[in-house]
Amino acid sequence: MKRSSIRLSKKGTIYTPRFALICLSSLFFSASYNMLIPELPAYLSQMGGAPYIGLIIALFTLTAGISRPFSGKLTDTIGRKPVMIFGALVCLISGFLYPILTSVSGFLILRLFHGFSTGFNPTATATYVADIVPKERWGEALGIQGISFSTGLALGPALGSLIKLHFSFDVLFYSSSIIAMISLLFIANLKETLVQKQRFERKLLKISKTDIIAPEVLPAAIVTFLTYVAFGVILTLIPDWSEHVGFVNKGTFFIVFTVASLLVRFVAGKMSDQYGRIRVIHVGLVLLVVSLFLIGYRDTTRGLLTGAALYGLAMGIISPAVNAWTIDMSHPRYRGKAMATMYIALESGIGLGALFSGWYYRETLAHVPHVLYACGVLALLALLYMGWRHYKKVDRTTGL
Repeated sequence: MKRSSIRLSKKGTIYTPRFALICLSSLFFSASYNMLIPELPAYLSQMGGAPYIGLIIALFTLTAGISRPFSGKLTDTIGRKPVMIFGALVCLISGFLYPILTSVSGFLILRLFHGFSTGFNPTATATYVADIVPKERWGEALGIQGISFSTGLALGPALGSLIKLHFSFDVLFYSSSIIAMISLLFIANLKETLVQKQRFERKLLKISKTDIIAPEVLPAAIVTFLTYVAFGVILTLIPDWSEHVGFVNKGTFFIVFTVASLLVRFVAGKMSDQYGRIRVIHVGLVLLVVSLFLIGYRDTTRGLLTGAALYGLAMGIISPAVNAWTIDMSHPRYRGKAMATMYIALESGIGLGALFSGWYYRETLAHVPHVLYACGVLALLALLYMGWRHYKKVDRTTGL
């Protein structure tokens, strides 16, 4: 009997020490690089780079997207653990380099380098979770891991701003490195799940067309892309839209969105295991369409808060279900490539949403609802696509 290439967990087991370690690692990893985000615009402006503020996120995302095919291939060849370590190590090194590279050009090059962190670590992390958790509980497990990651996303910026307020930029950067080091320590205590590993060689960095996309998970990638265009738009336009409707704190929308997303993720992941990914994603997409039209139509504080809560619920439902759906459709030997494919779609959606919404907006608030409605239509297309795909599958199976 052929030996499996992956060490699987015992049936029914989910809350294990390994699962706790991977969740803690996700939390500290996401907090490490996100704690810098609120303060980087001011830091770049202080160096005389105010015209380049838009590149802070763009360069980071660009490198993350480009590195996905490499991280997927390496996850499936040299192992999950080395790829996670590399991503966290990039965060650790970057924190120490920010105080050294004090020119605008040096800063922008460092943002490119820092992007490798999210291009590598999350791909291997999601794959590792799928390895150690029984198939029938993938949705629940990925939902919990998503809660850990999202908690880091929420706590990181608040912690970073607090550190900068009481200390300095340098202390902020060094703190980011320390938190990345904690993430590394958690990873170091994990056992590798890929049995048939290869030693790293330069030829593994040679990417062919077949290494970039996993065709079997394209349905999940398409839904991810159509869904996350809206997220790029929201990151770009909601701060100004929040101010327009009357919020002094431009982060209010994101606080409500994050809390709603965290509250529903655990339940949504579990529901996708019990009732199927497709049904749960359908519910999330319906909420997403409603939330985007509401945010654009009701330009009041109550309307924005309601829209933020619905948007958070929608994304909290969709994210773990789509992640589990991607794993469901993937080949066990190429789970890393499958997750990389999904993340490429995610980052492409965010990047294009931010790019085109910024181009169309041009500081004209009347344009904001148009963009949000367009995103609502894209989410509706994702819903129709899934319905068409389901109908086509039933038709092929039954002949009706």
